[in-house]
Amino acid sequence: MGVRFARRRGIPLVFTYHTQLEEYAHYVPFERTATRRAATTLTRTYANLADTVIVPTSAMEARLRGLGVTAPIAVVPTGIDVDRFAAGRRSVALRERWGARNVILLVSRLAREKNVDLAIRALARLDDAGTHLVLAGDGPERAALGDVAQDAGVEHRVHFLGHVAREELPDVYASSDAFVFPSFTETQGLVLAEALVSGLPVVAVDTPQSRDVLDGHGVVVSPTAEAVAWGLREALRIPREQSAAHLALQRFSLRLQADRTIAIYQGLLAERRTA
Repeated sequence: MGVRFARRRGIPLVFTYHTQLEEYAHYVPFERTATRRAATTLTRTYANLADTVIVPTSAMEARLRGLGVTAPIAVVPTGIDVDRFAAGRRSVALRERWGARNVILLVSRLAREKNVDLAIRALARLDDAGTHLVLAGDGPERAALGDVAQDAGVEHRVHFLGHVAREELPDVYASSDAFVFPSFTETQGLVLAEALVSGLPVVAVDTPQSRDVLDGHGVVVSPTAEAVAWGLREALRIPREQSAAHLALQRFSLRLQADRTIAIYQGLLAERRTA
């Protein structure tokens, strides 16, 4: 519908690519390989009909090129409310409620593609009863993840907060000691930017998009429980990363995202007027 409308009106079409559709094939009740292939074909076909494709990381630009996308691609990191997350306050009450000496935070939808069970299994490899994992978010895998925690023997060290209101999240970040990011299906991972702005040491599964967001900060590890556990030990030893926070404040502001996006649209309109 968007393509038809743009062609009929003679206006530019911009496709913003923020979801790897093929990584969600398990939600479709068909054979997974065929579903992934169909999602890849849909992404490539639609992207090549656009005048410009906007992606949040250079890694996603490379991925689309690998899929056969030939349309112009612009990298525009998704912005967050950097001032709000930088202003989070450390809460003694929250930490007392969790009963932890060290708090590892994961903010995520609790869904299969987010790989949250990896963080729980990594926690079980940290031989420290005072280190706990706090999960902010809800989703269809909540019950299954509770079973994972119980099977791993860490059910008393995993805290399921459920949905956390957006205005409360900055204090949750500020009240934690490290951030873990086990997902490898994201196109960017906004929570990585939020953690950086909050000054948290980050441990992330090694993907090109995570490396793009972290930009040399944090600890990147292979997607195994042993590797993530090692990364968490390292993260809990280092102080809060103020240099990373300062960099993230500049890179992920909503104003910067808006200015870059507006410039793309203005450029396309100018080209259309002179064509």
